[in-house]
Amino acid sequence: MDGFNNCIFVKWVILLLGFWRSHADFQQQDATELSLIAHFNPYALLEYEHSISKLYILNLDPMKPILAPLYSNTGRPSVNQPEIFRSLVLMTDLKYSLNEWVGKLSKNRVLQIACGFFDKLPSIASYYDFMSRIIKIDERPRVKHKKRKSKKKYGKNKMPHKRKGTVQMLVDRILKDRRFNLRPERLLQEIFAKVSVQPSIGLGLVPKSVSISGDGTCIKTGASPFGRKTCNCTDFKCDCPRRFSDPNATCGWDSHNECYFYGYTGYFISTYNSTEKLDLPLYLRIVDATRHDSISAVVALAEFRDLYPGLSVDTFISDSASDNYATYQLLNEWGINAVIALNKTNDGNRVFPQCVVNKDGVPVCPAGLEMIRAGFCGKDRCRIKWRCPLALGKCEISKACLDCSDSAYGRVVYTKPEWDLRLFSRIPRGSEQWKSIMKERTAAERVNNRILHHYGLENSKMRGKKRISFLATVAAFNVHLDAQLAKMISIGSFDFARIFGLAAVAA
Repeated sequence: MDGFNNCIFVKWVILLLGFWRSHADFQQQDATELSLIAHFNPYALLEYEHSISKLYILNLDPMKPILAPLYSNTGRPSVNQPEIFRSLVLMTDLKYSLNEWVGKLSKNRVLQIACGFFDKLPSIASYYDFMSRIIKIDERPRVKHKKRKSKKKYGKNKMPHKRKGTVQMLVDRILKDRRFNLRPERLLQEIFAKVSVQPSIGLGLVPKSVSISGDGTCIKTGASPFGRKTCNCTDFKCDCPRRFSDPNATCGWDSHNECYFYGYTGYFISTYNSTEKLDLPLYLRIVDATRHDSISAVVALAEFRDLYPGLSVDTFISDSASDNYATYQLLNEWGINAVIALNKTNDGNRVFPQCVVNKDGVPVCPAGLEMIRAGFCGKDRCRIKWRCPLALGKCEISKACLDCSDSAYGRVVYTKPEWDLRLFSRIPRGSEQWKSIMKERTAAERVNNRILHHYGLENSKMRGKKRISFLATVAAFNVHLDAQLAKMISIGSFDFARIFGLAAVAA
């Protein structure tokens, strides 16, 4: 009976999507046709060796059941879905715009075969239709009044929250197992997780227990913030309604360049593989330009855990944008270590029941010296033990030491995370371990740089949240494919010359 049901499912998918060439069939036909070209002109393949190799190992079979419900079961069957996706990956890898890419592809047979187009090429409308099916957002141009940009400047700081208590409200909802599954990017995130990240996990590039870094970045839209005039006023600054080609874009504050920008904010979660020296993106979300990173962070953490139930998050690393009690509460409930920079506005000594602590949450002895961490006292007591620096030979005796404890073991104090989750983290602030983990946060910045600049999202002039989200995710695909290909070559499981017949030609 199960075999009969599987047969029905296969026919249903074929009915919806038309003919779907499996990954194994694609690899076989791809190798056969490119080998014929290599026999007469090997340099035609060698020019695109890296790109061809990436598409060859990209297995799109897990994407088929995700796309199936998006197509009608009546009318003409759709075709070329895996081929179009490979084409978008190759387009991003070679840094073409979509209009330029359609023209380039029509003139290069090697690139056509590398994408899987062995017969007819799709039109540019097929690409847009493919994106619109996966991400359903109404982005038709709208006529509306132009919003005045604020004259207030924030320097190196983020734009403040529109409403206080938003992060706490979201955390309360998340801890009640309420989610945000109606987000339009959900299917694209699922495709990225199953098609791109899971193979990296299988190759050991992403460990099962992972430390993740979250960071926001500004993404400019290609649309004009002024819109297009629909009136006959001679004054360009008139208040008449205007036509906006990217109606969902807004003005946000770029704290790095200290200026306003028009577009969206991207919040990406990344990880760093210290063994392979790799920075890999794991989660991408494009949000409103005015949204604070602290809001994006808690939402991203919840969605990330749902996307990767097989991964265990060990540590969350972030800048001071996430330095709020609600985020620490969420991480504490989930048993995730928090390595988050403190907001400078909250510096200063604090007095607690047993001790005085500095800005990093480290107890200070009567001599004014930082005490030495001596371990964490299990889950039953849930407290951190601190010992006298003099007793451990970390300082010289002073007058204040004479009035301290007369025990040979030295003065001992305990701090409890429950007193202040921000200060008394399990990984002590300012410790060598904390500093070492905090350095991994630069992985998020490097991933942002690769997606925005190396793969050209920043200069693509793309407009609309739908297309920007798609191009950002395709760029993230390329980052993983680069790492997967390098790993497969290093372990000897991929040989370009052997697969495409170049070894025989050279001989």
